[in-house]
Amino acid sequence: MARRHTEVFLELLKGEGFAQPNPRPMFPNPPGLLRLEPFSRGLRERIWWGAASTETAVWAAKLGMNLMSSTLLFDESGEPLHVQQRKQIDAYRAAWKEAGHAREPRISVSRSIFALVDDRDREFFGGPQQGRDQFGYIEPNKMAVFGRSYAAEPDQLVEQLKEDTAIEAADTLLLTVPNQLGVDYNAHAIESILKFVAPPLGWR
Repeated sequence: MARRHTEVFLELLKGEGFAQPNPRPMFPNPPGLLRLEPFSRGLRERIWWGAASTETAVWAAKLGMNLMSSTLLFDESGEPLHVQQRKQIDAYRAAWKEAGHAREPRISVSRSIFALVDDRDREFFGGPQQGRDQFGYIEPNKMAVFGRSYAAEPDQLVEQLKEDTAIEAADTLLLTVPNQLGVDYNAHAIESILKFVAPPLGWR
């Protein structure tokens, strides 16, 4: 159902008329069928789809939507999340190319990353960390892989993140933050990534 509705939505974003006007409008209507308003030219190319499987990522590519891939995927091979996610991204890019879209797609992945630079960081995230992905059921008969959290001193983080092949393949990285720790702490956590981790990795 979500896919059917999305396909209708994408068609309507082209700006073509589809709705019969009110026969007794409060304000005069233009002639013919009405389009979605307000109309935003180019919005059709700025729609993202979150895909939990390779098959869904390929579908999104065929329809010309940008790809969001989070910290959770349906498990398709038993491999680490970043490996499965990289395969998903590669399949998406191949399907995009085959579909013949004129523009380059946008691809984002999400990660939980914390640089341990002060006592607060070490208190919240400096204990024993789950250094591996986790596998579990999110619905009957549907195994999922949950991505690990990264929490370490900045130099260690840089080395760990160099091995994340999905981050390497994406053009955008979304940082998931613990909103229950408040705005000030999360601003600090993001600033630490920008200051100590992003430059050595060439992120901008």
